[in-house]
Amino acid sequence: MITKRIIPCLDIRNGRVVKGMNFEGIKDVEDPTELARFYNKSGADELVFYDITASFEGRALFTDVLTKVASEIFIPLTVGGSVNSVEDFDRILKCGADKVSVNSGAIKNPSLIGEAAKRYGDQCVVLSMDVKRVDGRFTIFAKGGRENTGIDALEWAENGVKNGAGEIVVNSIDTDGVKGGFDIEMLEAVCDRVNVPVIASGGAGNMEHFLTLFNTLPKVDAGLAASIFHFKQVDIMELKEYLNDNGIPMRRI
Repeated sequence: MITKRIIPCLDIRNGRVVKGMNFEGIKDVEDPTELARFYNKSGADELVFYDITASFEGRALFTDVLTKVASEIFIPLTVGGSVNSVEDFDRILKCGADKVSVNSGAIKNPSLIGEAAKRYGDQCVVLSMDVKRVDGRFTIFAKGGRENTGIDALEWAENGVKNGAGEIVVNSIDTDGVKGGFDIEMLEAVCDRVNVPVIASGGAGNMEHFLTLFNTLPKVDAGLAASIFHFKQVDIMELKEYLNDNGIPMRRI
């Protein structure tokens, strides 16, 4: 049976880890290098690093911070933020990332996914989608959730996989930071349209939410969260033991 993954997320702004709710009300949390070191030791399967204001501010990703983080961990690292070209992929990978997450850059240049997949392989390309309900429709937002693109999220996910994305991250803006549970309806809709690993992001508040996620949606490959791990509300190893005890196979138990 395929094991599930637990993935903490570092949202970086001005070189610090931050966290908000519904992509707003951002507050300072911790130094990213210290937090990355902690997660490397605490049983995380992977780590995600997002420079959350790079696209909005029109600047390059904080490669100095990324290099420090990558040097401290021995688990897979996915990185995103102002990824607009294959040269950006190259720069991020050379800093120590294993996978590159593309969001706004693919919206501006849909051919970017295919170009990157051809050069680096599908397994290296992660399509990250910030999704919100607009008039009853799952809609893609860009620039850290600030800009409504009008793009249908389900069609965008399907096309992204066809073009070479090897993994999809579904960030539900509606449930982000609310801690009321993952957006099961949104995730199910995406899982029904793609045949690559789907990572659920947004809404985790306790261990039961992860159990509900994996039991309800077997196609979901991983659960991603931030604040509940940052603020030690949920211990990752305890979470994995709890899931494993409840029939969800986990890595590194």
